[in-house]
Amino acid sequence: MNKFILILVFFFSAASFLNAQNHLSSDELFKEARNEAFEHKDYAKAKELAYQALEQSPNYADIDIFIGRIYSWNHQYDSARIHFTKVLNANPSNEDASLAFADLEYWNDHYQSSLDICNKALTHYPKSEEFLLRKAKNLKALKQYKEAGLVTDELLKKDQQSTAAHALATSLKDVTSVNKLTISYENSSFDKQYDKAWNLASISYGRLTKFGTVIGRLNYANRFSTGGLQAEVDAYPHISKTFYGYVNFGYSGDVGVFPNYRAGFSLYANLPNSFEAELGYRYLYFSSATNIYTAAIGKYWKSFLFSARTYITPSISNVSQSYSLNARYYLKGADDYIGLTVGTGISPDDNNQNIQYSNKQNKLSSRKISASFDHTFLKWNIISISAGLINQEYQPSIKGNQFNVSLSLSHRF
Repeated sequence: MNKFILILVFFFSAASFLNAQNHLSSDELFKEARNEAFEHKDYAKAKELAYQALEQSPNYADIDIFIGRIYSWNHQYDSARIHFTKVLNANPSNEDASLAFADLEYWNDHYQSSLDICNKALTHYPKSEEFLLRKAKNLKALKQYKEAGLVTDELLKKDQQSTAAHALATSLKDVTSVNKLTISYENSSFDKQYDKAWNLASISYGRLTKFGTVIGRLNYANRFSTGGLQAEVDAYPHISKTFYGYVNFGYSGDVGVFPNYRAGFSLYANLPNSFEAELGYRYLYFSSATNIYTAAIGKYWKSFLFSARTYITPSISNVSQSYSLNARYYLKGADDYIGLTVGTGISPDDNNQNIQYSNKQNKLSSRKISASFDHTFLKWNIISISAGLINQEYQPSIKGNQFNVSLSLSHRF
């Protein structure tokens, strides 16, 4: 008898719930659908509720767009297109549908289709920065670089602070000027540790290829009253829209002012919400090998880039660690910024400092701060200036200061 009563209670409760659901308005159902999608990530339930809402209000465009987005997130692109097309057939000026549809086609490498959607939308919203930016990206993907540059210039006239437009302008500069020649010089002076300053000069040539950027570099250093050369090759292979890599190899021989050999590898990821991350490995060989592991995380926010990095050097007796925090404020494009770095320890990627791994001084404490300024002038040229201070323990419990100043000039062509 009790079981029968429980079954009846359950039946009537379920019926009441379904009845309540059936009496919800389309707006209420749509609100629940968005809650299921954004709060609980239950896209199946969200889609079910959205379709219930659409039955009540067949011409509710926002619901169709929402369903189309869910299909896009689940990689059901043909179903997404049906809903976006339905909305735009009924109202060609619907901005949200055009944006969602253009993004869908762009991320599926249908650049011409995405461009057509943007062009139609711009007839209704000729000043829309959203559609102009997407149009420029599609033109770039279609290798119509001149046209993409004109649209990007128009964007920058509207908003000089647009980080996305500046980044696009820089990437267009990269693909239209595939060569880059750089010369640089760095001087390091000491108040206690060494009587003579260290000098490092470099010349490099980089070229953008279909596989990514490749850079050849020749370094000359004078330290400890000794001079020597090092040859390096860097490559940044393109892997996918999300990932790219870094590969390095350097050789100097036994000259005493560089590692005999050096090598490196990193995998970079462009993550959602303007985050980027890196995991990597560095190898330095002097009289013995040093293995170093690195990780970094960065976040773009408005005109800023904030990042943090660590280098981990394991050994038999202990593990050495170095850390740095970096901030950049972009004045215009990727080559125009002010930077500030604070940190501890030595970086194996710093050719002026990594010689100190040879005598294991990386295990002694050090603190550093530096500032930099990069600026584009005469369109194809870049000047970089930096200055920094390192307070370093060069013997146990004995510290000294190191002052670094560097200058580099680059020319794109």
